[in-house]
Amino acid sequence: MQLDDQYFMKQALREAEKAKTCDEVPVGAVIVCEDRIIARAHNLTQTLTDVTAHAEMQAITIAANVLGAKYLNDCTLYVTLEPCVMCAGAIGWAQIGKVVFGAIDEKRGYRKYASDALHPKTKVVEGVLAEECSILLKDFFISKR
Repeated sequence: MQLDDQYFMKQALREAEKAKTCDEVPVGAVIVCEDRIIARAHNLTQTLTDVTAHAEMQAITIAANVLGAKYLNDCTLYVTLEPCVMCAGAIGWAQIGKVVFGAIDEKRGYRKYASDALHPKTKVVEGVLAEECSILLKDFFISKR
């Protein structure tokens, strides 16, 4: 089994599916360090009644606890949707080494409002399994209308 960006994004999509079953916006995230998933999370804003409980924020907290460190330089964050400004700020403060996201968020994505929020050394890869990630989100919002 090849452990590549698509493999890990599929794991993030599994987390997004979990969010959907909890009636949360279906965004999922995993954090990988040395080809091992050290954190899995999905949106919990409804469940926790907390607007900061985005998948990325949950995953960063878990990863920091697993590693016993606040900086995640050697880690890669996989998330199904482009991070918002809040999450990009946290990603920047955690100094995550690489961010891979699926769907572009044209309305609230960090690049629209704060394109420099990430740490300068953070590598960004966009569009991994973008169609699958987008369809999951679009179907969720269609079902809400």
